[in-house]
Amino acid sequence: MSAGLLDGVRQWLAESGAEPTPARVAQALRDQGRVLGDAELLGVVRDLRSELVGAGPLEPLLADPEVTDVLVSGPDQVWVDRGQGLELTEVSFTDAQAVRRLAQRLAAVAGRRLDDARPWADARLPDGTRLHAVLPPVAVGSTCLSLRVVRPKAFSLAELVAAGTVPPGGDRVLRSLIDARLSFLISGGTGSGKTTLLAALLGLVGAKERIVLAEDSAELRPDHPHVVRLEGRPANQEGAGRVTLRDLVRQALRMRPDRLVVGEVRGAEVVHLLAALNTGHEGGCGTLHANAAADVPARLEALGTAAGLDRAALHSQLAAAVSVVLHLVRDGTGRRRIAEVRVLERDSAGLVVAVPALRWSEEAFAYEQGWERLQNLLGGVR
Repeated sequence: MSAGLLDGVRQWLAESGAEPTPARVAQALRDQGRVLGDAELLGVVRDLRSELVGAGPLEPLLADPEVTDVLVSGPDQVWVDRGQGLELTEVSFTDAQAVRRLAQRLAAVAGRRLDDARPWADARLPDGTRLHAVLPPVAVGSTCLSLRVVRPKAFSLAELVAAGTVPPGGDRVLRSLIDARLSFLISGGTGSGKTTLLAALLGLVGAKERIVLAEDSAELRPDHPHVVRLEGRPANQEGAGRVTLRDLVRQALRMRPDRLVVGEVRGAEVVHLLAALNTGHEGGCGTLHANAAADVPARLEALGTAAGLDRAALHSQLAAAVSVVLHLVRDGTGRRRIAEVRVLERDSAGLVVAVPALRWSEEAFAYEQGWERLQNLLGGVR
């Protein structure tokens, strides 16, 4: 069908309030002087239902179990990530307006506003998929659409070892980390697999423990029998009703957590998280954007300072609260993997630094100066 004819059918269905059933689509086509055979008609119905109810041309990509990200930069620029770097697909839209319509409909499904007055949206779809969209003219040329797929089943640690995300022998270290109830952070860049690894580690927590998750957008789905999930929300069109991650952390502390988890530490919630981990909430964890594990203390210092916590107080709390940093990278082939493990210690000036303990590269495995300290924390793991 031509874009014009498809628009005509879409408008007819919208005006009549009808579902895109074969009979209704056939009637809409007849009103426009077009008659199709049964096979053609069913094909049109499938296309319309996918566009009006699903994710349109992106449906097959989102259904692919290997796809983690779908990125649309223009009508004929649809990229996917299958864990080996970005690939340009053959999927395309009829025009830039089709991309805009899909972005606006998905945003509406997620309960978000997306129009010229508010040209971007960040939300979670009902199936858990993370949506981010930006309209022109903020996005030059065409609407940009990013979809992060959240699979219903979390990866197990064994599966991450098989995929190469966890290096050989690394699973013993990670299991010991959970068993020792150490507080830790997973650092790395965007799309490096932080959430995937965190969910796998939470699956190792004992079944009798209660895990309370606080996230801006609910992505963590650990395979665990007792998980409480709290999700933030933006303000409504009147500017009211916003629930921040800091609010969620405060509420989580009142819910008797055995493990307090912050999906991504990115703002003022760092103050409450560090305070909680210093008051008996062992085994807490979260993720943090950082270029390297060595940058984690400075990154936390910047967040804490912005929230009103002075430098000395932050480093004092950090030293007592967080013990280990796991850092993830994406290598040259696009594979996500743990690059190193560091322990947090105070230096001679009283500031917290991340000391290398284990390092994995493509070619080698190495013990670093912090290995003995890590062994002591984990109870002698090798």
